[in-house]
Amino acid sequence: MARARLIVPITGVGYAGLASAVVAELPRLTDRDRLLLDLLADHATLTTDQITDLAFGSAGRARIRLNILHERGVLDRFRHYQRAGSQSWRWTLGPLGAAIVATRRGEPIPRPALVRDRTARLANSPTLGHRIGVNGFFVALAAHARHAPGVRLARWWNEARATEAAGDIVRPDGHGLWVDNGRAVPFWLEYDTGTERPLSRVADKLPGYARLSGTRWSLPVLLWLPTAVREANLHAHLRRTGVPAGVTVATASADHAAGHGGPTGPVWQRPGHPERVTLAQLPAPHGRPAPGDPTPWDG
Repeated sequence: MARARLIVPITGVGYAGLASAVVAELPRLTDRDRLLLDLLADHATLTTDQITDLAFGSAGRARIRLNILHERGVLDRFRHYQRAGSQSWRWTLGPLGAAIVATRRGEPIPRPALVRDRTARLANSPTLGHRIGVNGFFVALAAHARHAPGVRLARWWNEARATEAAGDIVRPDGHGLWVDNGRAVPFWLEYDTGTERPLSRVADKLPGYARLSGTRWSLPVLLWLPTAVREANLHAHLRRTGVPAGVTVATASADHAAGHGGPTGPVWQRPGHPERVTLAQLPAPHGRPAPGDPTPWDG
């Protein structure tokens, strides 16, 4: 088992003159850099592989650019020691990057010490693996869209924003909007690591989604599980307990999806339906919103 020794090299800038450093850095940032900063601000951390899939053509090019941004204090990074080899870096906002995002969003510039404390808490969080897994699900969708004409991940919301949209009735792990050649499929995501909770606790979240029935946030609930065995066990559990009325549920497993096109492929199964369908084939809300009432899947 790997020893839990954390490696956190932090390059920072002092609070004094940080605003001037932001102004000096802006001309050096590319559009891709700005996209990355926004993603890290919203989703806390991404691995090198995830960033490569999102925005770069090769891992080598990604590492070069990420290291440059790290040296300038725009990005920070951490990883845990592994005896068998180095773990992939987990990237976060550095003090300068956090300041850049804050000025773009009209927010107060955070002190460098606050940014570093936030990174340290994230690095030691017991839910770090779950967060990386949730982000990886959405990265897989976005990466597929980079190379597939007519499809896009039009929305990717983190847990906090998804929970706020749901009125704190449920706490989804994320919310997304998948668009495939004009067909929009909005969804809630529940990401199961297989070690956090028994299957009954996974299913126990579904009645909360039933309370959203009849609202514009009554969306399909995607349950992403680590193995096909655990997915089969969940279906057996749902056959015994039933799916709450008004809730559309679809499940898929990471190991099965790995050989069938990932989360966009024909890997989704609804309880009581033997066939598997693609993400774009899942049921989607119908109808038009009332005037002045924005649809939750407006892209």
